[in-house]
Amino acid sequence: MKILMVCLGNICRSPIADGLLRDKIMKNKLNAAVDSAGTSGLHAGQAPDERMQETALSFGVNIGDLRARKFTVNDFDQFDLIYAMDKSNYENILQLSRSAEDKSKVKLILNELNPGSNLEVPDPYYGGKQGFIDVFNLLDLATDKIIEKIS
Repeated sequence: MKILMVCLGNICRSPIADGLLRDKIMKNKLNAAVDSAGTSGLHAGQAPDERMQETALSFGVNIGDLRARKFTVNDFDQFDLIYAMDKSNYENILQLSRSAEDKSKVKLILNELNPGSNLEVPDPYYGGKQGFIDVFNLLDLATDKIIEKIS
């Protein structure tokens, strides 16, 4: 199982979802892999936002080695599941899809917690420290559900 986490810049939400899921895959000794990407290439090559790195470390998750990259159409071939953090990125991913099979791989990540609700992970970039903690907690719960499904 190969899973991709996607947000806009790949420096806040998708890297923490990636880091959380990596950590849980390792702890549960699962045969799965995870990566992250952004629909914008604006931050390609950059490490995650320092505030997200600090938040992750405060909960025991290190995401400092991750680097932002842009989502490409080839990701449909490389991944079994593609989780978007919000509706805008969900739509951006679908616009690149080539087939019904590609589209079937794309999900809103918070639908793992509340099926069919189409809730969005808020972007903490322009907010304060609590926003990063809130995003961490939401994605911690969502990645728990993903682990349950792939275990």
